[in-house]
Amino acid sequence: MKTRLKLLWNLQKIDTELDKLDELRGELPREIELLQNKLNTLSETIKEKRKEKEESLKKREENDDKIAEAKANLRKYKAQLLQVKTNREYDALTKEIDYTDELIRKLEEENNSLADLSKKLSQEIEELEPEIDNIEKELKEKKKELAEIDKVTDKERKELERKREDLVAKITRADLSLYTRIRQAKGRAVVPIKRNACDGCYALISSQKQLEIRRNDKIYTCEACGRILISAEIENQ
Repeated sequence: MKTRLKLLWNLQKIDTELDKLDELRGELPREIELLQNKLNTLSETIKEKRKEKEESLKKREENDDKIAEAKANLRKYKAQLLQVKTNREYDALTKEIDYTDELIRKLEEENNSLADLSKKLSQEIEELEPEIDNIEKELKEKKKELAEIDKVTDKERKELERKREDLVAKITRADLSLYTRIRQAKGRAVVPIKRNACDGCYALISSQKQLEIRRNDKIYTCEACGRILISAEIENQ
């Protein structure tokens, strides 16, 4: 059991060192993530607006073809109107003329709306593009800053990660699961007793409990915070 406790304590020490290296990175990883998400969102917005603009232009072209065809039909109907011999033919042609006139009017109105939409979309894209440029510039600077920090700590981080990997291989699955669960919830998973209190949450530990912990025969956790408590013997070793 003492060996299991020592392994967990050594794992905690390595993770603490890795946490210190992460602290050197500060808020940069989070800031980079937020900037990247913002950039992705803006890029997707511009992409959608460009697609909408293209569809608008395509629809206008289709309407222009329909208008040209309708105007040709209108000229034809009006020419035929001069040659009709019966009221029925006259009524049929005037209906076609009225329908074609209305169709042309609706298509032209739709094209005017589509032209306004294209103009609006172009303005919106034009306003968003400089923002994209600013974000890309800021993102590049922050990534460079983070890369410089990582370059300084890279050797130390790799060595710690190597030691951690070797250590994890020696820890039982149950112990590692317990350690990981506590670490995810509390940050530090294994703590010593300092001045008769848990070094994680500073809750007092009874004399009887301290005596039991010093036996190193079982994994004991703090009743207040749930962290694994170790004896001074394990800590000093």
